[in-house]
Amino acid sequence: MPCPGGFAKKCAVSWPGPTVDMKRLVVFREDLLPISQTFIKEQMLALRRWDPLLTGLRFVRGLDLQSLNCRLLSGWLPRRLARKLVPPLRELELAPPGMRQQLRKLAPALLHVHFATDLVAVWPLLKSVQAPILVTLHGYDINIHEECWSGEKFAGSRYPSRLRAIARDPRVHFIAVSKAIQARAIEYRLPPEKIWVKYIGVDVARFKPADRPVSQRKPTILFVGRMVAKKGPHVLIRAFARLRGRLKAAELIMIGEGPELAAAQQLATELNVPVSFQGMQPTESVLAALNEARVLCLPSVTAANGDAEGLGVALLEAQACGVPVVTSARGGATEGIIDGVTGFAFTENDVEQLSARLCAVLEDDDRALAMSHAARQFAVQSFDIRKCTQELEDLYEQLTA
Repeated sequence: MPCPGGFAKKCAVSWPGPTVDMKRLVVFREDLLPISQTFIKEQMLALRRWDPLLTGLRFVRGLDLQSLNCRLLSGWLPRRLARKLVPPLRELELAPPGMRQQLRKLAPALLHVHFATDLVAVWPLLKSVQAPILVTLHGYDINIHEECWSGEKFAGSRYPSRLRAIARDPRVHFIAVSKAIQARAIEYRLPPEKIWVKYIGVDVARFKPADRPVSQRKPTILFVGRMVAKKGPHVLIRAFARLRGRLKAAELIMIGEGPELAAAQQLATELNVPVSFQGMQPTESVLAALNEARVLCLPSVTAANGDAEGLGVALLEAQACGVPVVTSARGGATEGIIDGVTGFAFTENDVEQLSARLCAVLEDDDRALAMSHAARQFAVQSFDIRKCTQELEDLYEQLTA
């Protein structure tokens, strides 16, 4: 498959090596790169002291990667045969032929792996690197109940035990994207002294308030996220149906795709509420929608298998744009907002409470405007991607010292 964004030449030639006085950072993801993982791309682009290279095992339709230096690892076996061999090789904890040497030739000073699932899936390959390995825990890779891993495509029910065993390797360290994820990782029996909380942050220069203040906008509620169980789209649709009885002019726009989309559309039809489902949208379209929204809602719930929101980048993007937020996200409701100041937290699955919180923003112009100003200030102070990435680079240097 050709490189996304038409930069096949970049992927075919030898990597030229880091800029003078910059250490080489290799960022690893098996699949390069789903559109839902824009945060990985943005974090790499924000690096200033390290020279990043993105690598993985296959390209997928998703993000345009032209702005990143990229290298695909591939074995010497034919692709079809390699795909058949990958599952048994993983069970035997063996690396695909030829890939270890390719990864070592990249000579990383540090290897940054996103998602612990990738760490476990390709550990036989990654452990061939002698550099420190830093793993970002994002959510499902640490929240899903241990007994629910059986039948997964890699490691199966052994995923939790394999992750704990790998965590004992002195090279391996972890980043949690929120304090809630850090607490869960400790519950998972990962070494507490090897887990740092580092927020990914957002580009507050790009995500910024529009000219028209929220107090002058239509009563529009915006949802941005994958249509999966833990995002709670059904909770928001039910709350919207309830508040429509009080505020007929209210509108709900839902951006995102996923396995729960059809069920969400069916629910909106059953409740006879006009929800605008807009599917997956590029960042510019999300930004345009934020500039028209009065409030953003992230009604996260804990899924049956334990999966839950880590923090919610959409919350940070909205607040950077001066849009108040209402959320029940496990990390977002406690760390990603200031409850009552930049938006409202609510108890997950509480439709009545969510409806009341949304009405409080939609109906009170003064409150909405005050929250808008506070939200922007909070995002700039706490989640500016430049500051967050500087702290990440400090950790890189600490681990490679």
